[in-house]
Amino acid sequence: MQSISSKLPEVGTTIFTVMSQLSSKHNALNLSQGFPNFEANSKLIELVSKAMHTGYNQYAPMPGLLSLREIIAQKTNTLYGSNYHPESEVTVTAGATQAIFTIISAFINPGDEVLVFKPAYDCYEPSIQLFGGTVVPVQLSAPNFTVDWKEVATKITSKTKMVIINSPHNPSGSILSKQDMLQLEKLLKGTTIILLSDEVYEHIIFDGQKHQSAALFPGLAERAFITASFGKTFHTTGWKMGYCLAPADLMAEFRKVHQFNVFSCSHPMQYALTEYLKTPEHYLSLPQFYQEKRDLFLSLLKDSRFVLTPASGTYFQLLGYSAITQESDVAFAERLTIEHKIASIPVSVFNLDQQDDKVLRFCFAKTEDTLKRAAEILCGI
Repeated sequence: MQSISSKLPEVGTTIFTVMSQLSSKHNALNLSQGFPNFEANSKLIELVSKAMHTGYNQYAPMPGLLSLREIIAQKTNTLYGSNYHPESEVTVTAGATQAIFTIISAFINPGDEVLVFKPAYDCYEPSIQLFGGTVVPVQLSAPNFTVDWKEVATKITSKTKMVIINSPHNPSGSILSKQDMLQLEKLLKGTTIILLSDEVYEHIIFDGQKHQSAALFPGLAERAFITASFGKTFHTTGWKMGYCLAPADLMAEFRKVHQFNVFSCSHPMQYALTEYLKTPEHYLSLPQFYQEKRDLFLSLLKDSRFVLTPASGTYFQLLGYSAITQESDVAFAERLTIEHKIASIPVSVFNLDQQDDKVLRFCFAKTEDTLKRAAEILCGI
């Protein structure tokens, strides 16, 4: 048999699949993988059905329906005072992950360096490695996951091609402040470094805080790809629908790859999303919707032995367990799933050298009943 040389020899099955499979095997409550266990708005589903019955079942335009791109640009420009042009600076994608992969594949060459803040969502680094890039990690520290910009400055070199940021941040639930973004803008000034800003949780942010999009900062927006997710925003992760924004010259390069990767995305869903986005309340109501879930989950856990640092954004809550056990987070997560029937995500798998801060990630995009059941289990540990 021919010997196969892997381009990703150290990459195995993602932790999300591993924990979900373990959860299923042991009939555990699954708060590991990041998806809601409640349905999307019936109006949105009806709009997709209507589009299918109306005949929107063939290829959509390669960059996406113009009507959808127009309303995405309108939404973004209204929220952030930007000036994205729907024809040349917005592309509809098969979820944010496809957008991220396409951005990296379009720009990263062998020897290029990419700064990645750890813990990092697990799709960034394999994509960089596939195209010969070098990951330059910057480790954030629990429990606040703030950025040491002096350290970042030391890691930017003549080989730095891209910086990847993610706010609100998965898995920590932290956010980048206005001051953070200004620091980044200052560091990148006068360079040709591309910024990839993963903003899939832009509408899920709490306690009256404002999302600091790269679009708000001219010195970042001029070099930034912004990726977004309809799946995260509208409780439809299985649809794999998203989009990205970028200046026209960057987007032109993106589309060169996009057209030969997926070409175009679901036509009826694009039609439905165009109509659904005409009601801004569908996304502007998300902070209150998810903050109520976060606050319920935390209130139910107040008498537990876990350390609670309220998430500032996303629908993930980290729970510190150092007062319970000194097991590794991977071992503890497995034991919780098998013995206590509740699944979570160990954060060390996203860290530099698997740094173990004794925290687990729990998804609270769940029904009230599910959160109560989860808290009952966790309070008994």
